[in-house]
Amino acid sequence: MTSNKPLSQLNIFSFNGIQMRTFHITWLTFFVCFFGWFGIAPLMPAIRADLGLTKPQVGNTIIAAVSATIFARLIIGKLCDTWGPRKTYTALLIVGALPVMLVGLAKDYTSFLLFRLAIGVIGASFVITQFHTSMMFAPNIKGTANAVAGGWGNLGGGITQLAMPLIMATIMGFGFVKADAWRLAMIVPGLMMLIMAWVYWKYTKDTPAGNYDEIKHTSTSKSTVSFWKACSDIRVWALAIAYACCFGMEITFDGVAALYFFDNFHMEETEAGFWAMLFGFMNIFARAVGGIVADKVGQRFGMRGKGILLASMLLLEGIGILLFAQAGNLTLAILSMLTFAMFLKMANGGTYAIVPFINPKAVGVISGVVGAGGNVGGMLMGFLFKSQSISYGQAFMYIGGIVAITGLLLFLVNFGKTVTLKQTETELQAA
Repeated sequence: MTSNKPLSQLNIFSFNGIQMRTFHITWLTFFVCFFGWFGIAPLMPAIRADLGLTKPQVGNTIIAAVSATIFARLIIGKLCDTWGPRKTYTALLIVGALPVMLVGLAKDYTSFLLFRLAIGVIGASFVITQFHTSMMFAPNIKGTANAVAGGWGNLGGGITQLAMPLIMATIMGFGFVKADAWRLAMIVPGLMMLIMAWVYWKYTKDTPAGNYDEIKHTSTSKSTVSFWKACSDIRVWALAIAYACCFGMEITFDGVAALYFFDNFHMEETEAGFWAMLFGFMNIFARAVGGIVADKVGQRFGMRGKGILLASMLLLEGIGILLFAQAGNLTLAILSMLTFAMFLKMANGGTYAIVPFINPKAVGVISGVVGAGGNVGGMLMGFLFKSQSISYGQAFMYIGGIVAITGLLLFLVNFGKTVTLKQTETELQAA
């Protein structure tokens, strides 16, 4: 039997009802967006050689890939509250597919940098994914649903590390040189994004009760809180900083992992892409684990408990990054990478298990601000990787220390011990 209410349980094997259909389409769409957003990253050894890029120039392209997303996420969050996630996602997919398919036209550093900047807008897809999933599920399962959707979508950032070099190698098998093959390879994720734009428009709804237009914008009651009022809550900024340390590190690592393994362990693009893929592949369960545990902790200890859990995950992530930075061989590098990846992705899930409850009437705005925080973190970390005087290993050392300290400071933030899931559910119903 179908329902027009948010679901109170997540059956990942079900495709019945608009809620589960939207859930599966939104995580798959986010997965495809990661192919477009980070499809360039595992091809960077070939691109660097083709365009003659220096280390600072490579660093600038990494920064460009995440910096445009900062502003895009702020705008997209508000559009979700007003336009609705269905229209917003469809438009973003169509607009974002263009620079992905056309980046092959870049002939020098400047044009490549501008394309990389434009491609960065695709990162705003995360906000729509989290917003749309939040609309489809009840408060008791919202953190789990958000974490699974976000994690499976982020999985695209890992799969692309191996898939794109294989696509490039396949194109070279048809007689193309590497300088042309990487350009043609980027057409593939662009076409995938256009296909998902059609799927999203045709098969999803803004809410379980229908699209915003169909229900005459009753959902706009969610946007009665102004942007500045929603952001006046210190917890929003605490979550933005936390997300800068976990998701910011994730997208930074997605951008440099293949180059790091390629240069440090003298591998081919496909082999470096395989080891980089393992980092992203952790998303298949790690982010979901973070959301599930956060929901369980929240039911027993409220929002304060969720905050302590998040602080703990960040502290352990930071320690793991420090171990990775000092790894002297490939085995230790892989083991420490998987360790910090686990805590990092759990922290991602734990963050967005808190976001929907900070202010139920401004979920889109707060999702956008916290999501943008993740990209601010990625942008700032990117500056470390462009420096001529700092090695990649030293950059990881600095990042690990900052993340660990942030985790310790987050223990001081009270996300609201008296705010229980039951009370939040009452607020949502009243809204």
